[in-house]
Amino acid sequence: MPRKTRPPLTPGKLEEMALNYVGRFATSRSKLLVYLHRKLRERGWDGAHEPGVEELADRMVSLGYIDDRAYALSKARSLTGRGYGERRVRQALTIAGIDEEKGADARQLAEEGAVAAALKFASRRSIGPFRAIKPTPQEREKAIAAMVRAGHRFALAKAITDLNPGENPDFTSLFNMR
Repeated sequence: MPRKTRPPLTPGKLEEMALNYVGRFATSRSKLLVYLHRKLRERGWDGAHEPGVEELADRMVSLGYIDDRAYALSKARSLTGRGYGERRVRQALTIAGIDEEKGADARQLAEEGAVAAALKFASRRSIGPFRAIKPTPQEREKAIAAMVRAGHRFALAKAITDLNPGENPDFTSLFNMR
């Protein structure tokens, strides 16, 4: 059975969709714009004038429904809490359309928590001191590569991977690798 075609969007329906979106998801201004433009492409427009998507997004920001700075901090906390590194945080902020100024606190948070995030990732993946036995050279390379893909700096990934199983990390030397 073919799908029923949806009617084109009106100014009221577009605003309703924006409100529903920001009410359901923590989002950035840029992500809201992408969502609204996608909906307009899918359904079309039935307004007398051009849809004011930019103005609608600006209004959501001015009303406090969207806060790019808070979104960036939340994203950074979430990613570092799951063991992802600074580069992964930067990438997520770029994808979300967070500019340099609004993402500064989030990047600083990721930088300051780099060692803790790397150790969390290593623990979760049984790398370095969290392994039961010493890895083979191929396993060591794979572990370093996994940490680098997760956004950690190469030197930090190498230092953690080179720790012996069960060894307590020397936090002072690791913190110097941030």
